[in-house]
Amino acid sequence: MKNRARVFWFTGLSGSGKSTVAKSVKPLLEVEGYSVLILDGDEVRKKLHLDLGFSEQDIKKNNILIAELCRSCRCDYDIILVPIISPYVYSRQQARELLGEGFFEIYFSADLHSVMKRDVKGLYTKAKNGEINNMIGYSPSNIYEPPLHPDFVVNSGHDSVKKSTRDFYQFIVTTSAVQK
Repeated sequence: MKNRARVFWFTGLSGSGKSTVAKSVKPLLEVEGYSVLILDGDEVRKKLHLDLGFSEQDIKKNNILIAELCRSCRCDYDIILVPIISPYVYSRQQARELLGEGFFEIYFSADLHSVMKRDVKGLYTKAKNGEINNMIGYSPSNIYEPPLHPDFVVNSGHDSVKKSTRDFYQFIVTTSAVQK
């Protein structure tokens, strides 16, 4: 049986690079012999949580369901990467309490201007045009609460994907060395 996986719980605005860095770091870790699972928020919603919307209540429910999914997969992997917006301090604290030792909160730091400029999914344009009424971190009705004391910060608002991936990879390898 494998060791209990380390869980790297991402948080950051939509477009801050969470999924991109997760997908970039996964093969680097696999080359080193780590088994890696990515539980991407968008993919989990499409496959498992179709009934949940983007109200504060639904977001919190989605986050705890993803934390429970992490817990159920921990014995099968060395590393679990969880690129989700996870906008509320409360939800991140719940995930940390549920998952305990080996949980790391990773903050993808990118300001609203930077992610709006990227707008890789076109969500900010839709929010600006009134097509999305509750865009997390953009709409006053759906705030994003940055973490106060994350375990690691990816400066994705300023750094390239390559540098963000390299820095995050170093953090993972350092914190996971005893698990391998």
